[in-house]
Amino acid sequence: MTDFQKQIENLTRQNNELFSKDFLLTWEKNKKDLNYILELAQLLKDFRDNNISTKMFDSGLAVSIFRDQSTRTRFSFASAANLLGLEVQDMDESKSQIAHGETVRETANMISFLTDVIGIRDDIFLGEGNKYMREVGEALDDGFQQEVLPQRPGIVNLQCDMDHPTQSLADLLHLKNHFGSLENLKGKKIAMTWAYSPSYGKPLSVPQGIISLMTRFGMDVSLAYPEGYNLIPELEQQAASFAKQNNTKFEINNSMDEAFQDADIVYPKSWAPFSVMQQRTLLLQNKDAEGLKALEKSCLVQNANFTNWECDEEKMKLTKNGEALYMHCLPADITDVSCKQGEVSEKVFEKYRIDTYKEAGYKPYIIAAMMMSNRFDDPGETLGKLFEKDKKRVFL
Repeated sequence: MTDFQKQIENLTRQNNELFSKDFLLTWEKNKKDLNYILELAQLLKDFRDNNISTKMFDSGLAVSIFRDQSTRTRFSFASAANLLGLEVQDMDESKSQIAHGETVRETANMISFLTDVIGIRDDIFLGEGNKYMREVGEALDDGFQQEVLPQRPGIVNLQCDMDHPTQSLADLLHLKNHFGSLENLKGKKIAMTWAYSPSYGKPLSVPQGIISLMTRFGMDVSLAYPEGYNLIPELEQQAASFAKQNNTKFEINNSMDEAFQDADIVYPKSWAPFSVMQQRTLLLQNKDAEGLKALEKSCLVQNANFTNWECDEEKMKLTKNGEALYMHCLPADITDVSCKQGEVSEKVFEKYRIDTYKEAGYKPYIIAAMMMSNRFDDPGETLGKLFEKDKKRVFL
């Protein structure tokens, strides 16, 4: 029996509890479900690496709704859909009837007649992004129950105001492969720290996703930020609760150096303070352009007080043997490369640049696994049939 067959059989023996369920927040899923996504994503990657086609849809749409700018996640969603055989249709709200009063309920149904999956990115408005995804889900439930839709499309959270599940799970799969197994992650320390950026308004969802996920998988998490740059308070409390439940450590401090001390992994990333995101949301909702300009100006002045929050060679020396793994969701603000002063020095980033690219490379497979587990009751059985068919993706 080949390794492929063993992996497929192992997946087939597990119940797919994600079937027909939206993937909105990692903390809504148990660890068994999350591990299922990791295993399925790895299998899909292995299939493609071995030139075996995973096209399991003959037709159908994967609709993407991006309410914020995106490169990696946008192309990862398109790549994932194509990997499974779905065609991608990007919904450009500026070209839709939304501006003319079309409701969320109507939009959700109108785009879903031949759609299998909807991916949504809505991370700008604090308190609204995840709420919007659930509103779309309720509209789809109604459309399916009323027999308007022949099937109820699944929803994948491509980033919201609370969580970025495709990113954090891609990060976890990267860590699993880098350190050899999930078991080997237990006791490892990850420093999730704020870092200086010459911009403002960056979402809170990446650090919130990291502290909420890694504390559940046996890792000690040190969250560090300048005073006043806290995340959503309830999600910081949730991470502390997860750490207690899983016998791991979760700490919050106001020192980047302290967080880096003896860390196995560092994740320096800028974000806007929770209070600023609250103000920004209100200003955006009120379309207060002057207020937004004033807020940005004051925030940039405040950020400038913490330019020393940079991941440089001296700070990396504080980590475990001076060789911690550097991680970033990208794009990073690189000092003297993409900006005058930023989150990470050029030397540190260049040393780990390929690692960060590999980290990003897991996201298409994570998204594809979320899609497949939603649409197929037994993904293992489906992959088994594709393995036996052995259709080449490319005729070499």
